[in-house]
Amino acid sequence: MSRQQILRQIMQRAPVIPVIVVQELKHAVSLAEALCSGGLTVLEVTLRTPVALDAIRAMRRAVPEAIVGVGTITRPEHFRQADEAGAQFGVSPGLTSTLAQASAEVPWPWLPGVMTPGELLQARALGFDLCKLFPAQQAGGIGMLKALNSVFPDVGFCPTGGISRENAPEFLAQPNVLCVGGSWVVPVAQVRSGDWQAIRDLAADAARLRVR
Repeated sequence: MSRQQILRQIMQRAPVIPVIVVQELKHAVSLAEALCSGGLTVLEVTLRTPVALDAIRAMRRAVPEAIVGVGTITRPEHFRQADEAGAQFGVSPGLTSTLAQASAEVPWPWLPGVMTPGELLQARALGFDLCKLFPAQQAGGIGMLKALNSVFPDVGFCPTGGISRENAPEFLAQPNVLCVGGSWVVPVAQVRSGDWQAIRDLAADAARLRVR
């Protein structure tokens, strides 16, 4: 099975991929358990905090049912660091040939970010037919997805950036959307207070959303 086929399976596992910023390592495992028990088993831990890689390690050890990926990959060395931490997929806000080359050096699939048709052409030329539309709302939202589908019907997307519980169903209804990325299922206040039941409920609600 190719990396793109594996990535497609990951993207289709649940309608929402939580975009997670782990501020305190002690929250990592409980957060992953709450999201998975709610039905969101694909998790994107962003490289925005010093504990992100350790959080991935902890989640992989303690929550085997989770597929844990690394987000905000912006440098080639991030691939090696994420692989050492046990990441199972990677996500970037953009796309460069340098990042694409580095992505080939790890055994797991990579979801590059695009915002324009030109960037999407570059992604396809490099062998990627699955992309993150980012930032989705600023890139044109539903209108942009419809326009891209008319020209690139073979490309599947995970729109991220400005996705909420309110607009997620409309995004998921688009024929070229496999899933969406969202942070509304991991609200900062609930994570900080350890209200895992609230997060489990948000995850369960998000998991009931349907693609098309």
